[in-house]
Amino acid sequence: MAITEPAAPTTEATTLLDFRDVQLTYPNGTIALSGVDLRVDRGEFVTVVGPSGCGKSTLLRIASGLEQASHGDAAVATDRVGYVFQDATLLPWRDVQTNVELLAELQWQTKAERRAKAKQAIDLVGLTGFEKHLPRQLSGGMRMRTSLARSLTLDPELFLFDEPFGALDEITREYLNDELLKLFAARRFGGLFITHSVSEAVYLSTKVIVMSGRPGRIVDAFDVPFPMPRDPEIRYTAEYAALVGEVSHALREGHGA
Repeated sequence: MAITEPAAPTTEATTLLDFRDVQLTYPNGTIALSGVDLRVDRGEFVTVVGPSGCGKSTLLRIASGLEQASHGDAAVATDRVGYVFQDATLLPWRDVQTNVELLAELQWQTKAERRAKAKQAIDLVGLTGFEKHLPRQLSGGMRMRTSLARSLTLDPELFLFDEPFGALDEITREYLNDELLKLFAARRFGGLFITHSVSEAVYLSTKVIVMSGRPGRIVDAFDVPFPMPRDPEIRYTAEYAALVGEVSHALREGHGA
């Protein structure tokens, strides 16, 4: 996968997402989130783990503008937001090239502009040569890489990931984790990633956030000390296993909180 050089430092805001005392209550009275304080800075990769139904995905929907907080302040300091869903959500009648161009097309970019951006994104995710393949001709991992490339055409400063690799086999998942970290090292976006896998959370992140059961609250946070770019062999070290154990323990404790 060819990676471009990181962009030069900018004078733009360091903090890209800043949630303060955020609560979301649905019309039926269900409280999905309560008192959430969460910040994502440029060049920071934050992963959220928590039990099913605790509001992890709701955090992403608020960050993307798909949901509105009922209480508190949910500030996003950029309009360049990429969103990768649990499903690749590709249009089955479009090939890889035209699926990747879709978001740029919806922004009324010229054909030349969106083709150039799609070509770069397809190269970045390692799909060069598959531009004319339809989604049904791709593996699950390749479909997710197509979805990732589609968001890359927006050159996002804040990248939201809603458990994108959860349905993949372990080997493919680890490979895509490595590829995502290469993109992060090159682009230095702010990342907010949702997963049920504690091991994946520790491997990908600069910080891991642990949420309680519903209503979702943040019950613990762990800074991940392993340097970037991250050596895949770190997964097999005692230090890595110890941190995975600490996060798993906090997750179990928070489940009953």
